[in-house]
Amino acid sequence: MATERNVLGGDLEVCGTDPITGFYRDGCCSTGEEDLGNHSVCAVVTAEFLANQQAAGNDLRTPRPEFGFSGLEPGDRWCVCASRWLQAYEVGAAPPVVLAATHEQALDVVPLKALREHAVDVPADPSSLA
Repeated sequence: MATERNVLGGDLEVCGTDPITGFYRDGCCSTGEEDLGNHSVCAVVTAEFLANQQAAGNDLRTPRPEFGFSGLEPGDRWCVCASRWLQAYEVGAAPPVVLAATHEQALDVVPLKALREHAVDVPADPSSLA
C-alpha cells in the first residue's frame, strides 16, 4: 500500500492519540471511499470552533460513549471534516491546522492558502509548552 500524503506533499503524520482521532480511529486523518465526511483536516480545536460547530448541529463537546467518543476540549487535536473546517473558516471561526497531519484530500474542499493561514506547529506532547 502506498504511503498517504499530507497537503505539503510529505508523508501523512499522526494527528492525535489522546483522544484517539481519525475516521479509522488510528490517530491519522486518513480517508477513503467509506469516509463520506472527508475527515482529513488535523485541527487543534478551540472553544470558538467547538461553539461554532455546536451551533451548526455538530456537537463535538458532548461525550458519546456508545461511539467511543469522549468529547473534545480546547487544545485537542482532531481530524475534522474538510467541509466543516471550511464552514468555520468562512465565518472566522476556523481552528489552527497541523499541515503535516492534514491529508491531501482536504484540498478537494479547502484551498491550501486557507489552511496555511491557520497553520501551527504543535509538538507531539503539548504539555511541554507548560
